[in-house]
Amino acid sequence: MSSNYAVPVISVVGWANSGKTTFLEKLVTELKQRGCRVGIIKHHRGTFEIDKPGKDTWRMARAGAVCTAIAGPGKVGLVLETEADMRPEEIAALMPGMDIIITEGYKQERLPQIEVCRAGCKEERSAARDGQLVAVVGEKLYRSVGIPCFNIDDASGVADFIAANYLRK
Repeated sequence: MSSNYAVPVISVVGWANSGKTTFLEKLVTELKQRGCRVGIIKHHRGTFEIDKPGKDTWRMARAGAVCTAIAGPGKVGLVLETEADMRPEEIAALMPGMDIIITEGYKQERLPQIEVCRAGCKEERSAARDGQLVAVVGEKLYRSVGIPCFNIDDASGVADFIAANYLRK
């Protein structure tokens, strides 16, 4: 399964506390060591605040700005208010120069999914639709589903899988 986006987009999914973020840290480090520019989109179901109360951009947003940005040498931060939950491809368009974008979440989107399954988590798969699950990572490996399975510590193996199947040559 390949992504229809300009940049390959895949999702890392799993139940709460399954180790998705910890695994993603290792995977991003591995991909970066290989020279890959990785963008991450963390999907959060509830409201959140990333701007610090009292700071200039926070004050401008409270004054009515729909989009605020802070920029300095080598870094830009952007806060964009939206009417609805943005789709991954809309967010990906705001991330120029990436070789791959990995989402954490977005189980309902039609994206290739790598599921993180840890002992102590729910037994059933969290992946949304048949055909979307492309690999499994963790102690609870679903070898019977006929897809690649990796140990939770095998970020290198998952990076090889991503490079072979999703990164543009």
